[in-house]
Amino acid sequence: MEERNLTVIREFVLLGLPSSVEQQHLLSVLFLCMYLVTTLGNMFIIMTTGFDSHLHSLMYFFLSNLAFVDICFTSTTVPRMVVSILTGTKTISFAGCLTQLFFFVSFVNMDSLLLCVMAYDRYVAICHPLRYTAIMNLRLCVQLVAGLWLVTYLHALLHTSLIAHLSFCASNIIHHFFCDLNPLLQLSCSDVSFNVMTIFAVGGLLALTPLVCILVSYGFIFSTVLKITSTQGKQRAVSTCGCHLSVVVLFYGTAIAIYFSPSSSHTPESDTLSTVMYSVVAPMLNPFIYTLRNKDMKRGLQKILFRCIVFQQQ
Repeated sequence: MEERNLTVIREFVLLGLPSSVEQQHLLSVLFLCMYLVTTLGNMFIIMTTGFDSHLHSLMYFFLSNLAFVDICFTSTTVPRMVVSILTGTKTISFAGCLTQLFFFVSFVNMDSLLLCVMAYDRYVAICHPLRYTAIMNLRLCVQLVAGLWLVTYLHALLHTSLIAHLSFCASNIIHHFFCDLNPLLQLSCSDVSFNVMTIFAVGGLLALTPLVCILVSYGFIFSTVLKITSTQGKQRAVSTCGCHLSVVVLFYGTAIAIYFSPSSSHTPESDTLSTVMYSVVAPMLNPFIYTLRNKDMKRGLQKILFRCIVFQQQ
């Protein structure tokens, strides 16, 4: 009977955002605009850091990687949700659901780890400026980013494999706008205790360890900043770190509320809203945070726009 039930559910129904039909069409326009802003904003960051020689530093190398991940992050969920609303097609195949889950877990973890590395980079630059070039170099950072991609893919593969071996024999309706871990576990008629334990153990290691490293790094940074006598030096250090810290708070605050809170506190509405905040809103705000509060980025962006205008006039 169990083996037969494994073949019953071959697709899931993604209900999307909890709203009326009229509201869903308005939301589709809103999310499409947010997706375009996210994509264009992060592409500008990648172009600016690539074309402006003054931004060829490790801090902007990590920022361009974060921008690339944010584009992929939102592309995993938002385009399909918009198409689903516009066409009325809410079904997704079992294989498609697992594929979406794999890439979502990969990119969300890569976002987390990159934020951690960026915090450590700022710690070394501010607390140990004379040793910065000895500790941080391009070759090491490229190898580090490559290693992070490998870790995130292996972690995503672990969760995807565990989900693939579960039985889904009751309902195929997912109260979410994409295939996420918690909604899938709630639908399974198998014992999911090992999956839950894996989320808290392995997922907690990959989520909370970077958060602790970020907090420790900023603890040392703030301690060093307080010792700086120059007002201009303090303002530059706070400006540089303030952008990154704003992104960290927005990203981690909502992500932890979903994956590391008691299951009794979860509701489809609260989970969906929290997920939208860290998977859609945060990647959209990142370009504004890093460009509007960063003089070097604003200067580089102005150069890019000026070149585009001159090229069009020619």
